[in-house]
Amino acid sequence: MPRLRLLLFVLFSLTLAAPAQTPYRYFRLGNAANATATSKPGFALMGGGADLDEAFQWLCNRAGGGDLLVLRATGKDDYNPYIQKLCHLNSVATIVIPDRAAAQDPFVAQAIAHASALFISGGDQANYINFWQATPVQAALNEAIKRGVPIGGTSAGLAVLGEYAYTAQGDKPDDPNLDGKMALADPYGPRITISHNFLEIPILKGIITDTHFAKRDRMGRLLVFLARLNEPDSKVLPSPGPNICGIGVEQGVAVLLELDGKTTVVGKGSAYFIELQHLSGLVEKAKPLTFGDFGVQKVAPGHTFDLKAWTGDAIQYKLSVEGGSIRSTQAGGEVY
Repeated sequence: MPRLRLLLFVLFSLTLAAPAQTPYRYFRLGNAANATATSKPGFALMGGGADLDEAFQWLCNRAGGGDLLVLRATGKDDYNPYIQKLCHLNSVATIVIPDRAAAQDPFVAQAIAHASALFISGGDQANYINFWQATPVQAALNEAIKRGVPIGGTSAGLAVLGEYAYTAQGDKPDDPNLDGKMALADPYGPRITISHNFLEIPILKGIITDTHFAKRDRMGRLLVFLARLNEPDSKVLPSPGPNICGIGVEQGVAVLLELDGKTTVVGKGSAYFIELQHLSGLVEKAKPLTFGDFGVQKVAPGHTFDLKAWTGDAIQYKLSVEGGSIRSTQAGGEVY
């Protein structure tokens, strides 16, 4: 009995000494103390797929040698060793924020406030909207934008950078990719959900983005998003302003965006800058889309585009949608 009592006492003592489990997970490589660094603003819009060294180096260079923080809703610290090897920084950390309880923890907002650069990983953008919107995480991210902290995002992380974002709220874990054909068949389908103003990036006002663009056949769904946002009786609230535009980024490609709207496309593939040029047609529930015309500017790697002027070194053509089918003026171009 004395031995049993001693064992119980030891176990009880260890339980008291164990640190309380946090609702978030935090991983850090490099120096434990944050550095004092001067950041340079900018936005790295990455289309997903294999990580693009050039885009991460661009983001790191704007951190001023300080501390880069990766934000995730799921996963672990896979980015830490990759970025640490690629960049010269004081530290690289990842914080996993898997629910609204974690997003309310003061440490999470403090970590964002101390970051010299931020990167939002891929995954499921519905998690970012469900877990982070209207929490201190959203507030801290928007404060970082105001301070001039550079921000990058890939796949789902890119999807939430524009003023408008496809949230994938209607998706289920076993759903197939919502490709162009599926979206065009019913522009008011339950999987087509759009949110507004998660992040407040002035140069991306009036913009909705899409990712994995050619690989996953997403031109049609981006046209549906633009039709929904630009139709006179738009059901997206608050009411959109004139001519909401779209940016589609292919896998392995990044659009490196300056505050003044100047962009450079890097990687292997293209970025697509799309605007509504002529508003005609109807966007109706359970009916294939008929809408257009859309002006497309396709920008290859090494070339530039100006968001403010909405023009660049690009291949230009028009698209329209009739009965759910895309018609293009580009001879010998992509078939959608």
